[in-house]
Amino acid sequence: MPLGYVYVYPTHSRDAMSRIFYIFIRHGVDSTIARFTMSGCGRPLRAERARCGSPFFVLFPSLSCTEKYEFNQICMDIIKAENITKRFTNHVALDNVSVNIPEGSIYGLLGPNGAGKTTLIRIINHITAPDQGQVLFDRHPLTAEDVVNIGYLPEERGLYKKMKVGEQALFFAKLKGLKTREATEQLRMWFERFGILDWWNRKVEELSKGMAQKVQFIVTVLHRPKLLIFDEPFSGFDPINAELLKNEILRLRDEGATVIFSTHNMESVEALCDNFTLINRSHNILSGNVAEIRREMGRNHYRLAFQGVPATLLERLGDRVVNHTMGKPELTHNGPIFKAEFTLKEDVAMHDFISLANDTVDIVTFDRALPSMNEIFIRTVEQSNATPPAQQ
Repeated sequence: MPLGYVYVYPTHSRDAMSRIFYIFIRHGVDSTIARFTMSGCGRPLRAERARCGSPFFVLFPSLSCTEKYEFNQICMDIIKAENITKRFTNHVALDNVSVNIPEGSIYGLLGPNGAGKTTLIRIINHITAPDQGQVLFDRHPLTAEDVVNIGYLPEERGLYKKMKVGEQALFFAKLKGLKTREATEQLRMWFERFGILDWWNRKVEELSKGMAQKVQFIVTVLHRPKLLIFDEPFSGFDPINAELLKNEILRLRDEGATVIFSTHNMESVEALCDNFTLINRSHNILSGNVAEIRREMGRNHYRLAFQGVPATLLERLGDRVVNHTMGKPELTHNGPIFKAEFTLKEDVAMHDFISLANDTVDIVTFDRALPSMNEIFIRTVEQSNATPPAQQ
């Protein structure tokens, strides 16, 4: 039978997992293989999946249209922002922007200052409305009633400084619909986890910036919303507390939440995000899976460590190389080792490059040089800025 594949996110509900498993069995997939495949969605492997950049996929006999619809109802986007345009006086904040955010993923929303990210976040959070286009939340048009299922931590935070910490956290929790007893129990658990329980009866004005941010993070996630939106969540945190927060965000994702993550810290994007959208000058200029985009943009870009004469190698490679960087040699007891990066022309095959280099120098190491998200951000934005807006 012909084979196809389906992406399965590891945070779908047990009910969704059961339905997917049923379809596998119905199509004659060996039950042992199916159960092993499905185990990748289970809690024991979720911590291991935390650093994986994309959902895994499984083979199955090709599906009919009806059966594909069954899968689409299971593996869906929690947010579909379709052709969003938002204008302010003499300014277009968003121009026909579309974004699809898969359920159970961490999605990076990136862009320079003033690009339109915050406007899109405010539209998704139902704070403002688009002039054109629509937002679907969990497969239906976004309404005010959906806000209870969204937790939003804005970049500009604010707490009432004269109130006691625990009293204020409890107040916000009750606004989210939690009963006093449940809210108090959950808050104390979170405060203890974040190491701030001793500050429960202290005034907010006595908190450091980092401690106040912990309180606001807790209040944002306490009611366990389906969608969490964090705007620069690591701002003001030292490395230890930033790591604590990162692990909590991954844990929330693993427990089923979807996270929109807006930041200028590209290292955090690489560490946390499954997918991302890059907005510049009100347009979506790049969207995709983090790992796949890095591989695609790193195509024909290689890193080589070698012993030999750099000038001889460059002469031998000739015009096959578009550009290169050559680092300072590392001195060893066997002689200097040079480390270089090469970008090859599109029509130059990797094995030809390796063969030429191997005939000219002694290769120590060779690997593909994947660009960082920081490099991708800069390169893509610069290309966008060089393009007239009407052509984007």
